[in-house]
Amino acid sequence: MDIALVIFWLFAGVSILYVVHFGLYLAGANFYDIWQQRRKGLRGVRLPAAYQPECAATANWTRRALPEVPGLVSIVIAAHNEEAVIARTLDSIRRSTYPFFEVLVADDASGDLTGRLVRDYQLRHPGMDLRLVRMHRNVGKGAALNAVLRRFAHGQFVMTLDADSVIEPDAVTNALSYFDDPYVAGVAANVQIMEEATALGILQRFEHMIGYRSKKLYSLLNCEFVVGGVASTYRMRVLRKVDFYDTDTVTEDIGLSAKITHLGNRRFRMVYGTDVVAKTEGVLTFRALAKQRYRWKYGCIQNLIKYRSMTLSPSPRYTPTLAYYRMPMAVLSEFTLLVSPLAWTYAVYWSLATYTPALIIGSYSTITAYTLLTVLMDEHLSPGERTKLCMYAPTAYFLFYIMDLVQLAAAVRCIARSRGLVRRPVLNTWTSPQRAGSGAVVTRAA
Repeated sequence: MDIALVIFWLFAGVSILYVVHFGLYLAGANFYDIWQQRRKGLRGVRLPAAYQPECAATANWTRRALPEVPGLVSIVIAAHNEEAVIARTLDSIRRSTYPFFEVLVADDASGDLTGRLVRDYQLRHPGMDLRLVRMHRNVGKGAALNAVLRRFAHGQFVMTLDADSVIEPDAVTNALSYFDDPYVAGVAANVQIMEEATALGILQRFEHMIGYRSKKLYSLLNCEFVVGGVASTYRMRVLRKVDFYDTDTVTEDIGLSAKITHLGNRRFRMVYGTDVVAKTEGVLTFRALAKQRYRWKYGCIQNLIKYRSMTLSPSPRYTPTLAYYRMPMAVLSEFTLLVSPLAWTYAVYWSLATYTPALIIGSYSTITAYTLLTVLMDEHLSPGERTKLCMYAPTAYFLFYIMDLVQLAAAVRCIARSRGLVRRPVLNTWTSPQRAGSGAVVTRAA
């Protein structure tokens, strides 16, 4: 068979797959938005009884008497050399409209001023329930979080934060509202990239907006199993049931949500909370982006292999949408990344060589239109942000092509180091990327 024809049909297949998924994401997001409006209408502004202020009034003595305090949220931050951003993160927590929380900072053997800045923050804000727990050596993010959660956390719920992230004032309150459903085990936050007017900053912002919009469909179909570490919230009893984080993959956050889902997503649901808004820094260089995406991809594949029994599983513990749609597509998407950049490059060449640009124009129009729809339908953008991003939208096609090349390079590195995908190390240490550490991030009024 002609190799050119094979490449053409590969490109056509990948394009059709993306178009179908874009359509599903678009329709599913709209139905999710309708469900969200109905849920808020039924809930109003009422908080569940466990979260009423009278519980907070007894927090000091109750916390010492019980291993788990009803209504208390343990906000846990893993930090390693985060002096540029840790105070900003603590500031965002202190502005929370939900008053009943404790903050635990797991300082994983930082060599900078992270610990000193946290202690200084304790002195400047004595009314904030804040504790610093320092690891004597770099044990890795998952192990550091486990040490803090097992020994010091007293909350009925746990929210985890990265040290470079901030939360909106109403994020904790909104996250807790999803636990009115007794089957909800974890809530994924709506993570946004902080504004950075560079090609790399715009790329990451578009990618996060589109990626997190897809979570609306997965939540609606009850087939989500990937929950990131930024502002994710869990029931403490569920974390104890699965013995907290595993440390044998490089993405401990995906590993935790996958492990909980492995219990059976009919009973232990993962949902997406679009109103649980958090912001995080994007990476600052393409080299850092390549390193980050390699780590994410490597950890994702590790977990797909580790929990492969959920793929095409006939077990009644899992919904068909998880076993026969979400899991197989997660595996398939890793393979499409291997052919996508090659196919796109050939399609451009073929269109120019044959003077038939319809194929590439169609792809460009589809990506641009979907990006515009995502921006216009995002409920958390200010008018100014929406206008600016709409102006950037025509560049999205080219930016995503760059991202595909980065993902392809990450996939090749994963193949080159395939032994660690199956024979996983017991403990993974970590290093933090370079932080922008810009000034205070303005959050929406509650």
